[in-house]
Amino acid sequence: MSRFGDTFTIPKPILGMLHLAGDGPAAKLAQAEEEARIMAGEGVDGVVVENYFGGAEDVERVLDRLFGFDLGTRIGVNVLRDDARAFALAKTYPVSFIQVDSVAGHLPPDADDAFEAELAARREGVSALLLGGVRFKYQPVLSGRSESEDVRIGAARCDGLVVTSDATGQPTDMDKVARFHAATGGGTPLLIGAGLTEANAAEQLAKADGAVVGSWFKHDHKDTGRVEPAHVAGLMRVVRAIRSDA
Repeated sequence: MSRFGDTFTIPKPILGMLHLAGDGPAAKLAQAEEEARIMAGEGVDGVVVENYFGGAEDVERVLDRLFGFDLGTRIGVNVLRDDARAFALAKTYPVSFIQVDSVAGHLPPDADDAFEAELAARREGVSALLLGGVRFKYQPVLSGRSESEDVRIGAARCDGLVVTSDATGQPTDMDKVARFHAATGGGTPLLIGAGLTEANAAEQLAKADGAVVGSWFKHDHKDTGRVEPAHVAGLMRVVRAIRSDA
């Protein structure tokens, strides 16, 4: 079994985003806890604490709060624009996984070797899974390599690849997922990173090994909204049906 399978023992795990919205640190903390409890209560398999609207300090405050009680689900971290901080937090808190938006393809060749060495050094002493992006939304493509080469390099650097199309909330291109699967020979878990909904979950999870869900869980299905319990419950009902049919 892969390290991913050791961590997420249930098929097709769903990871929910905590975007850390709110007016000020206290409000961000309160909303993140409320949304984490909603997701955990509806059976979401993991939550990703991400500074989408907050800062790195907000991420740490939320981690400290969530690890102060038994949430009943896996907890991960993504510190946008500061991978070093994410790995430092993974040494302080027992997070199950780290998400990094790009692990290959986003740097020119003369910078990529140093990035690879730095990433390997940061992983030393960190037991958390690393979930990484290749050709991820909003990331530049500067490697000069083919997509399949970038995918193979990225897969070698992490425990699972998160696949998106071009924007938040945009359904992930299934042809792209198929290309990533072919490039890795099916040996690396692939997670849908954007655009999963109740309507397309069966199609998308037939090709992928799990998903990261943000916008669909919100009351207005937009990243700026608040998590709506009914939306979480609805998607997880679909996911449970997919698992039972597998």
